[in-house]
Amino acid sequence: MSEDTIAAVATALGEGSIAVVRVSGPEAIETVDKVFRSKSDLRSAATHTVHYGWIADPDDGRVLDEVLVTVLKGPRSFTAEDVVEVSTHGGIIAVKSVLELILRHGARMAEPGEFTKRAFLNGRIDLAQAEAVIDLIRSKSDRAFQLARKQSEGSLSKRIVPLRAQLIELLAHVEVNIDYPEHDVAEVTSGVIRDTCGTVLLQVKDLLRTAGEGKILREGITTAIVGRPNAGKSSLLNALARENKAIVTDIPGTTRDIVEETVSLGGIPLRLLDTAGIRETSDVVERIGVERSRSALGEADLILLVLNRHEPLHEDERELLMQLKDRPALVVVNKIDLPAQLEVSEIVSLYGSERIVPVSAKEGIGLDELEAAVSRMFFSGSVEASDLTYVSNSRHIAALHRAGKSLEDAIAAAGEGVPVDLIQIDISAAWEALGEILGDTAGESLLDQIFSQFCLGK
Repeated sequence: MSEDTIAAVATALGEGSIAVVRVSGPEAIETVDKVFRSKSDLRSAATHTVHYGWIADPDDGRVLDEVLVTVLKGPRSFTAEDVVEVSTHGGIIAVKSVLELILRHGARMAEPGEFTKRAFLNGRIDLAQAEAVIDLIRSKSDRAFQLARKQSEGSLSKRIVPLRAQLIELLAHVEVNIDYPEHDVAEVTSGVIRDTCGTVLLQVKDLLRTAGEGKILREGITTAIVGRPNAGKSSLLNALARENKAIVTDIPGTTRDIVEETVSLGGIPLRLLDTAGIRETSDVVERIGVERSRSALGEADLILLVLNRHEPLHEDERELLMQLKDRPALVVVNKIDLPAQLEVSEIVSLYGSERIVPVSAKEGIGLDELEAAVSRMFFSGSVEASDLTYVSNSRHIAALHRAGKSLEDAIAAAGEGVPVDLIQIDISAAWEALGEILGDTAGESLLDQIFSQFCLGK
């Protein structure tokens, strides 16, 4: 438990109906009680109670705001410490004044993520659950939110803890064999190592099986919308975003810079990049936009190549089709509400019908089919956030890969008759890698790096 008391604004700054100042630590109740005027005495208040009153400066009696104060005594609080939450009127001045007064009377300003860090250090949550908190805040789709919520409840931790228990039991068996070799034979210990490590390795591989999908749900898919001018790229972005984010006109070359918007397509977060139409041009500004479009192609996880069905295929489009054939790209044949002049058979021969999606961005036709095509490309046709095997955090994925490699090395070494004291090194490495996910074997620098990503007050 920490010896000092911290405070920060827990809600977003700006105009609103209420704002919350959160205080946590051994002197949280006493600190707020110094500036709280009410019939209630916070120091004798029961836990999980709400008290009405005013925040006032004890030095001159000046009332700052009318508030509600919530008392949460440890360990039954988010940080497992005494926590007081002061609900003030929303707005920068009111909440700033209340926070400054609390800081003057015993608390210090919290560091980014320090409340969650204290919850972790005090044993209320593990590191995987702590990281899920920031995923909850940053979720860009319902499925990403549900995935983060399940991980914050410990869904991943419940898979990792039994694996570490099996490995620690195996390490104990190996240690006994090393200290008392007369009570065992090398063949028996090697067999136990192969069996246990093999069982754990299967579970690790199962967790990694959908790691790519989980990472996409968490971070989204960077999607470049490319094509010739007036193919309907901006109209497609507007249709997917369900609002007019990009300018749409009949004048070629309207979009000259990249327009960015994040949307949820069937529960999959897409970071859409509407790019300038790719064509040869003498306009200096438009030429810069075209170069940025080509750069966006290289960075994209998914490319939506938009073609105009109302026009024949241009040579620029043929080059793009050839260039993107082996990339994760879908051909969006737009303007199907107009008479067809585009010969689709040439495109089918290159891409197959599965990667061609006919739409009318203007009329909103074909967007469901586009959603299904994206889902097939990245999720084998389905995305289920209820699937607890999803691992979405890059750090967790890397740790699982290290654990799997160490387990494979241990199994191979046991099969080759390597002395068990050497195999023990690989088993310990796997156990530590899994422990990094939960924070049991995480170093101070890693913790600082993780919690520095959090906002103040969280």
